Amino acid sequence: MELFLMSLTTGIMVGGIYALIALGWVLIYKCSGVLNLAMGELTLIGAYVSLSFYSMGVPFLLALLFSLIIGFILGILTERIFLDRLIGEPVLTVIMVTVGLSFFFKGIVELIWGTDTRVFTPPVFPLEPIRIGPLIIGQVYLWSFVASLVLLCIFVCFFKYTRWGLAMQATADDEMAALSLGVSARFVYATAWAIAFMAAGVGGTLLGNINGLNISVGYLGLLVLPAVVLGGLNSIPGAIVGGIIIGVLQNMCGAYLDKYFPGGVKEVAPFAFMAIFLLFKPYGLWGWERIERV
Repeated sequence: MELFLMSLTTGIMVGGIYALIALGWVLIYKCSGVLNLAMGELTLIGAYVSLSFYSMGVPFLLALLFSLIIGFILGILTERIFLDRLIGEPVLTVIMVTVGLSFFFKGIVELIWGTDTRVFTPPVFPLEPIRIGPLIIGQVYLWSFVASLVLLCIFVCFFKYTRWGLAMQATADDEMAALSLGVSARFVYATAWAIAFMAAGVGGTLLGNINGLNISVGYLGLLVLPAVVLGGLNSIPGAIVGGIIIGVLQNMCGAYLDKYFPGGVKEVAPFAFMAIFLLFKPYGLWGWERIERV
């Protein structure tokens, strides 16, 4: 029971970070219908930017703020330079461009920061674990979960109560109607990429505090894809719930199955679950079902 509770608790906390990264996937898909396959590299860039500022002696919260600002700028530039001319082009074309961006960003990261594992020194969060009854919870997991929840709440409020957020939702629901009301599609797409950069960067920074930071963190960004599919590709609440479910599933498989099937069941399980889940719910838990009438 103690192993079960610890796996469940850790899974929920890591799942909160996955939910934050999943938000970036959902934003871009909602606004443009494009599956951004460079999300893992966005996660990587934001994490390394935060680490660079922190290594210079900048306090962690300030380094995180600088990372958000730089992520916003990079998101705008990426959309303007690489994707703005593709508005109205076939979706497959844009998806292939994001594949190219994935390799391009990975090369930039390896060129600037190398491939060796780096850690936040001194540690950002206290190393002494918190004991709650039989549970032993690392503070890095707890505070990373709290940080991801705070940022998720900020993003949800942004979409619900601000003019920019409402414009993005309007464009996602009906692009032609939004355009007729004066909403700029170019502005919406650029903002979506900017927020995706920011969310992924913060998620990568929190993951880097848990496991250290190297090029494989980009894979963790891709690991969020099952969470996005599970919740529904265009559902923000679905991204949050899907992230937590995948976090719990991953930790449960690591606790109970890795000893019988050594070699990475923990990493494979989310994708196997996604494949089976899609057989029964092709649109995810809260995805929009598209019905075409002839």
